[in-house]
Amino acid sequence: MKIDIDTKKAKVDTDLRRVVKNKAKTKKILSYAAFVGPALIFFIVIQIIPFFMGVYYSFTSWNGISSATEWVGFENYKRIFTNDERFFDSFLFTTKFMFAAVAISNIIGFSFALLLNSALKTRNILRTAFFIPNVIGGLLLGFIWQFIFVRGFAAIGELTNLSFFQQAWLGDAKTAFWGIVIVFAWQISGYMMVIYIAALQGVDTSLLEAAKIDGANAFTSLTKIIIPLILPAFTICFFLTISMAFKIFDLNLSLTGGGPFNSTQSVAINIYQEAFTNNNYGLGSAKSILFFAIVAVFTTLQVMITKKREVEA
Repeated sequence: MKIDIDTKKAKVDTDLRRVVKNKAKTKKILSYAAFVGPALIFFIVIQIIPFFMGVYYSFTSWNGISSATEWVGFENYKRIFTNDERFFDSFLFTTKFMFAAVAISNIIGFSFALLLNSALKTRNILRTAFFIPNVIGGLLLGFIWQFIFVRGFAAIGELTNLSFFQQAWLGDAKTAFWGIVIVFAWQISGYMMVIYIAALQGVDTSLLEAAKIDGANAFTSLTKIIIPLILPAFTICFFLTISMAFKIFDLNLSLTGGGPFNSTQSVAINIYQEAFTNNNYGLGSAKSILFFAIVAVFTTLQVMITKKREVEA
């Protein structure tokens, strides 16, 4: 009889523990859902659903206005590869811009980080000053620099007679390209600087002191100790700048609008004009899906290469 009572007690205790455990698990799931759920819903509604809708429309000839959509299969993709030179011209411009902008913005950002990681009295003020351009919206920034290139440089050119300032910076294809690169680097370098500073502050100073005692100069310490230790920061900064440079739209639109003669038209502007100006929403969607795949390949390769360097270092 006593054994039966003990058995029942053990069973009740087990059931109670199971109930308490299930309640705790349910509470944990509900708390996760409360915090993650809204963001997940917005992400699905704003990102995932429109993406798959874009994939569907890329196989249609929808004009973006009428309710009727005609399924055309791979015709839009065939048209891109056989009869759309402007798209490939814009892709060539965007690729060249990406390489130039990524190199310059990371060099400037890393240089600022090295400078402001030292014991400067004004380093906090300078960090704020260098980061402020990243806060300004791209369209506003583009119009500000358009005024600088067109009016400001012309006024300086008249005063100094320097050919550098007397050029039609946004009216010539070569100078317009470098004008967009300059503004992009000016905007984004401060953001890269913050990431590099965070990485530099994590470097063990005892390693640098030991290297200095062993006779290593500043350049040797930089290339053999500092850079290998902060390679993860380079991975992040390269990824961000590559994706931002590829997707450039607002700066390009406000500075040159793709001109002169579409010589500085980015892929994003080409897709926008195809879909919303020419009302070829199906073709524009096909271009955007193709562009997404190309950017994904570039960024994936970059992360793989830099991650491999991290392991080797």
